[in-house]
Amino acid sequence: MRALAVYGSEKMEMREAGRRAPGPREVVIAVGAVGLCGTDFHIYEGRANYHTDASGKPIPTSVESQILGHEFAGTIVEVGSEVRDLKVGDRVAVDQGLNCSSRGRAGWCEYCSTGSSHQCFEYAEHGITGLPGALAEYIVVPGVNAIRIESDLTLENAALTEPLGCVIHSSDAVEAAATRYRFEGDRPIRSVLIIGAGPAGLLFTQYLRRVIGFEGLLIVSEPNPVRRALAAEYGASAIDPVTLDLVGAVRELTRGERIHYLIEAAGNARVFRQMPGLLRKQATVLLYGHGHHGEDVGVLNNIQFLEPALVTAVGASGSIDSDGRPRTYRRALELLSAGRIDVSRFITHRYSKLEEVPRAFSEDRFTPGYIKGLATLS
Repeated sequence: MRALAVYGSEKMEMREAGRRAPGPREVVIAVGAVGLCGTDFHIYEGRANYHTDASGKPIPTSVESQILGHEFAGTIVEVGSEVRDLKVGDRVAVDQGLNCSSRGRAGWCEYCSTGSSHQCFEYAEHGITGLPGALAEYIVVPGVNAIRIESDLTLENAALTEPLGCVIHSSDAVEAAATRYRFEGDRPIRSVLIIGAGPAGLLFTQYLRRVIGFEGLLIVSEPNPVRRALAAEYGASAIDPVTLDLVGAVRELTRGERIHYLIEAAGNARVFRQMPGLLRKQATVLLYGHGHHGEDVGVLNNIQFLEPALVTAVGASGSIDSDGRPRTYRRALELLSAGRIDVSRFITHRYSKLEEVPRAFSEDRFTPGYIKGLATLS
């Protein structure tokens, strides 16, 4: 089969890769759609590497190439001998991570057994930690990682189950944290600031308005006018941090109260310099974005002085349902299928062949109209 491999910093090429037969508990999926994520771009650039050796040292893609693609959906073309609840022809969204359930372990680790499956003691991830990803014609995954699409949801939209699952998991982590301000209670969150209106920021905007039902002040800071307009349509007060002073604008909009809950969804390290002027004391900060660089960690000094609750969350972690499948992915797929979360409007670039995908990495993502790229392979 053909696959697209990263074999060094900003080096990507088509290769022939073997398509193996499924094990007894596995399925073979013909890849239908793959979302292109910021994490993919960081790995491609050499700014991030989650493929490590036994000592935790990153293995460069120049040493072991990586097939990217961890947001995907497709159609089952082969099932292992022990798979009973899926069949050839089923359309599925996929959890790309391997946990205790994926591996069929009789005894689960402390993370999987307590609802943190993406922190599994022996966690591995297709498209990120060295396992082959979905920028290929086929991919083999455990059957319990595949969730059947019961609606008429397109594979394009279903491919974004993973990023929505990450937003759900992060929001759950904030709700579970011991924070002063909460969406319900004696000290309610009255203002939220989202940094960035990329796919993550737009998903957070919708999740807050349409799922949580937050009716307070929701500000999105985004320099790109196309993204800013879409955030406004989703129910945010969208501001341009280039033409406006972000700190001043936030203080005006909150009438000097500042922000109760800040979501950093852009991987923009400069915002850490602004946080002391943005945050209410003991506010909640969700550090969702990755790829921060260019700032000295000393910027945290004045942030620490405010005693914020800093919440970090990675992946679409969550509990495992009775059938062995990840609950967070199932919740995300249900929201997409019901139309409560819209992803179609920010899929701006589509690539119908694997050979076209490198253009997204080298050119398209730098253009003003780009929000989300998607490889549509079937």
